[in-house]
Amino acid sequence: MERKKVDITVWVLVDISPDIVWRYWNNPAHIVGWNSASDDWHTTNAINDLRVGGYFSSRMEAKDHSMGFDFEGRYDEVVPNKKIAYTLADGRKVKVVFTEVDDKTEITETFDAEGENPVELQREGWQAILNRFKHYVESNEKQQ
Repeated sequence: MERKKVDITVWVLVDISPDIVWRYWNNPAHIVGWNSASDDWHTTNAINDLRVGGYFSSRMEAKDHSMGFDFEGRYDEVVPNKKIAYTLADGRKVKVVFTEVDDKTEITETFDAEGENPVELQREGWQAILNRFKHYVESNEKQQ
């Protein structure tokens, strides 16, 4: 029996303009700084060829080295400062929309749920990563 497709959406409002948010989102030097759901995980390296058909990969690992995985795929659509759509290596689809709201950026991420973990756990994990992104960008930009 085929599993019903479930879309999950998470979002955050970043107090920074879309052009700056876009750079933090897509630069591998920054991706390793924010791409984790909790303090006991980190991204050890990132590759990002930001163009239609381009490949991306982030290696996410537990800091105690107990587990890790590659988050990877290929871009289907890239609209600078506005939208990214991609297909993960396992075939699931993800869409990220960047919307300017009064010199701030609303990021809305919609993704196909995977079948191993409960939907709420997946939502919480992706939301935690978005929240870390917000904190990382705002903290770095306020220091400048």
